[in-house]
Amino acid sequence: MERLAITVTGVVQGVGFRPFVFRLASRLHLRGFVRNQTGSVQIEVEGDEQSLAAFVQQLQHDPPPLARIDHVQMQRQPASSEPEPGEPFRIVASAADPISPVFISADMGVCDDCLAELRDPADRRYRYPFLNCTNCGPRLTLIESAPYDRSRTTMAPFPLCDACQAEYDDPTDRRFHAQPTACPACGPRLVLWDAHGQTVHDPAAPGEDPLRQFADAVRQGRIGALKGVGGYHLTCDATQPAAVEELRRRKQRDAKPFALMVRDLAAAKRWCEVDADEAALLESLPRPIVLLRKRPDGSGDEGEDALHVADATAPGNPYLGMMLPSTPLHHLLAAELGDRPLVMTSGNLTDEPIACRDDDAVLRLGGLADLILAHNRPIHVRCDDSVVCMVAGAPLPLRRSRGYAPQPIRLPAAAPVPVLAVGGQLKNVFALARDDQAFLSHHLGDLDHWEAYRAFERDIRLYEQLFTIRPQAIVHDLHPDYASTRYAQRRATDEGLPLIGVQHHHAHLASCMAEHGLQGPVMGVILDGAGYGPDGAVWGGEFLLGDDEQFTRYGHLRYVRQPGGDRAAQEPWRMALSHLVDAGVDTSCLNGAPSEQQQVVRQMIDRGFQAPWTSSTGRLFDAVAALLGLRNISQYEGQAAMELEWLAGQADADGAYPFQLQWDEPSADDTAQRSFTIDTRPLVQALAADLKRPQKPAVMARRFHAAVAAWILAGCEEIRRQSQHQTVVLSGGVFSNRLLTTLATTLLTDAGFRVYRHQRVPPGDGGLCLGQLAIAARRLRRDLCNPEATSSLHATASTTTYGDC
Repeated sequence: MERLAITVTGVVQGVGFRPFVFRLASRLHLRGFVRNQTGSVQIEVEGDEQSLAAFVQQLQHDPPPLARIDHVQMQRQPASSEPEPGEPFRIVASAADPISPVFISADMGVCDDCLAELRDPADRRYRYPFLNCTNCGPRLTLIESAPYDRSRTTMAPFPLCDACQAEYDDPTDRRFHAQPTACPACGPRLVLWDAHGQTVHDPAAPGEDPLRQFADAVRQGRIGALKGVGGYHLTCDATQPAAVEELRRRKQRDAKPFALMVRDLAAAKRWCEVDADEAALLESLPRPIVLLRKRPDGSGDEGEDALHVADATAPGNPYLGMMLPSTPLHHLLAAELGDRPLVMTSGNLTDEPIACRDDDAVLRLGGLADLILAHNRPIHVRCDDSVVCMVAGAPLPLRRSRGYAPQPIRLPAAAPVPVLAVGGQLKNVFALARDDQAFLSHHLGDLDHWEAYRAFERDIRLYEQLFTIRPQAIVHDLHPDYASTRYAQRRATDEGLPLIGVQHHHAHLASCMAEHGLQGPVMGVILDGAGYGPDGAVWGGEFLLGDDEQFTRYGHLRYVRQPGGDRAAQEPWRMALSHLVDAGVDTSCLNGAPSEQQQVVRQMIDRGFQAPWTSSTGRLFDAVAALLGLRNISQYEGQAAMELEWLAGQADADGAYPFQLQWDEPSADDTAQRSFTIDTRPLVQALAADLKRPQKPAVMARRFHAAVAAWILAGCEEIRRQSQHQTVVLSGGVFSNRLLTTLATTLLTDAGFRVYRHQRVPPGDGGLCLGQLAIAARRLRRDLCNPEATSSLHATASTTTYGDC
């Protein structure tokens, strides 16, 4: 007989790992026990050598579907001197341990077994909106503290009935220790309110079904608010134009697309073109919103009674954001509405955080919804839907939230102390690092808004509590006016913590490197709207060479004036005027802005008054969109650039606009590197000439995209010539553009470069915090392992063991 002590770390709590171990050990006739301790599962198992080998092999290679094993540590122990035949393997109570790291699973969609019960009239959970098991259901949104036990979740107020308790206690049952488990006899219940929070049905009355009442109201064209696992959605029938337009009016969302929910994959294919990769994403347990191309006819049906998605759902957009139901409640609602797709958008006014508390929902959504379908299970962590699209056979996350957060991502270098990365200003996501694990938060939104900033502060405290991480260093963006930067500075001062500033585009580079475990140095093509440059300019078209500690700027887009600063991002005609002036082109080809406004902005450009220099690629996209007559005023972030991409997608390849790659003279103290500038003036001049012919706008948009891809290749070839490196990472919000990403990747790959792009975090600012953590971890290791390190870092180091430096 032999005995092993095994510690398994990773996402191994709340995912059915202990019953999996129990069943495996029992099947192999092994003795011992398994238990949770904070951040890990502890196993002691005893038996003959062959059975133990089989146990270890299956433990590592066949874990439960939601589990993720990061480390398995094994140590031999003395075997029992007198083993008792038939003594069972046991699951013992959790052990609290404040030292070990915590891993928390993301919320997941409903598994097939639970769906079968939901639809089975003979099952006691038939049509129960809150059924789940160890393989599916809510996790992050209901956990209040670790370790993950029912008493530490928002299910604590719901004592289990005898039937549920028997399942919960049975190691062979699918619901063994499924903390959110419940049934109609003991679990949460639905309630239907009017817009003022008054109950509009009698839950005790026979035949009353708040879900069916809610579905009937939506079918009749009314707008509803629906409480999910991470917050409220606003919903209406997407085939009724009046309802969709009224929702836009109430939500104050003029043009930004709404997401849709359909009942199954067949329904998604009715409205959109869906390939195999997109189908797999739709049906995956995270249940993200997937951007899909609309079917040309707008419907899979024919005849007068055919349903059509209202144009107001996604105005002028060739794509629909489509998702399948993620909870039993959403499955039931979709079944009630049948073939009708439902608008399913965040329950908030535009740019506010999603409502998650019932009182807050009544206060904030009462003026937006006619009815509110709620329930009495509290939401502890708000969490928006994730958004993903497929690009050249690989997923491209646009928003990483429900279903993915807070799954950890491994850092290339372990952080020697716990670190908080506060992210950026827009699309904020923060992250915590412990050892080599980065825990990224759910999507929080833009910190320009007070409510979003309050949620940012609250959720940082919440994550630190959930993961038992107390930061000993804070990393932030260099922009001094970001709310996240001010938070980092204030907290570092209050708590006496080291503060690490990271340049915006360096963080983008390091983010993509961390995703792929790259050590560097690598080339980084970082294209976005804005990032604080050390030279005082607004960067956004950058060619870097670096790693997760430092970088060199080899090249950039030509500087032009950005008149009005951030206002230029809202009024693309301003950037169009700036590029025309810079290129020496007659500005008469710019239409849409009153002449007196153009005169004022022209003076700002000439004098450099409230018009900083910028190398922003995002603002160049805006300028071209304005010149092509697409958009002079943007109603939401990125609208002009997206419309330019959609327009370019209507044309075949037809050449590229010209540009010039100009070399700067090397400085006296650095003759090894020659930096370059991508001169956009030939492009603007050629575009203006096409406007006079006139050329088809779609052809011009396509030529512009081809030009950007061509100068990406030219810049990378110049860096390769100087440095001999040929690995390239593509990052920054401009690479949310699927056409450009595909063109650039193809050109670079054909030229012999190894190309990496984002597949786990967004290329935009939603991925900044990962890069910030990777850079901070490397710098802290350098400083803390250096005897000459700064006193502030040594003060932290004196109380912590860092291990191998």
